[in-house]
Amino acid sequence: MTSPTDFFWNYLPYWAVAYGLALIGWTCVGRFLMTAFLPPDHPNYIFRWFRMLTNWALWLVGFITPRFIGPRFLPLIAAFWAFALRYVAHFAFAAHGMAPTLTQAAS
Repeated sequence: MTSPTDFFWNYLPYWAVAYGLALIGWTCVGRFLMTAFLPPDHPNYIFRWFRMLTNWALWLVGFITPRFIGPRFLPLIAAFWAFALRYVAHFAFAAHGMAPTLTQAAS
C-alpha cells in the first residue's frame, strides 16, 4: 500500500504536465470570457495576469490559426489545443507507466 505522498511524488512529471496544461487552458477560457466585458488593454489586475499567463500560448497558436479567424477567438483556440495536448500527454504518460491508475489511488 502506498502513502498519499508517494502517490504524488512518484508521478510528479505527470501532475506537472497535467496541471500546467489545465492552468493554461482554463486561463485562456477566462481571458476569452473577460474580453466580453473589458477592452483588450483594461488595467484590471486579474485581466492583466490572465494576459501575462496566456500571451505566449496565443502567440504560438497564432502561427497555426488561419488569418480569417479574428484575434478575439484566439484564446478559445489556445484553450482547445491546451486541453487536446493534455489529453494526448495523459495517454503518452500512461503508455510508459508514468501515469497513476485508479487501482493505485484506491488502495
